[in-house]
Amino acid sequence: MVPIIARFYGIIIKMYFKEHGIPHFHAIYGEYNGIFSIETLEMIEGDLPNRAQKMIKEWGMMYKDELMKLWRTQKFRKLPGLE
Repeated sequence: MVPIIARFYGIIIKMYFKEHGIPHFHAIYGEYNGIFSIETLEMIEGDLPNRAQKMIKEWGMMYKDELMKLWRTQKFRKLPGLE
């Protein structure tokens, strides 16, 4: 099971704690999926609609430091959603 680190507006943010490569997180919105770089907050893979991408990037800007800490420490904790 993949930990859900945040939920907002029907978007689910997850982070796989055994993955390698560039620091990233996964976003799911209905049947759409995306993988976002933590450093640039750009979608590096996926098919999420633009509106969802904008909300995810806005959320990512707010919690960028916390996301990097989660990636580095590999210790799960929930983050607030976008309000």
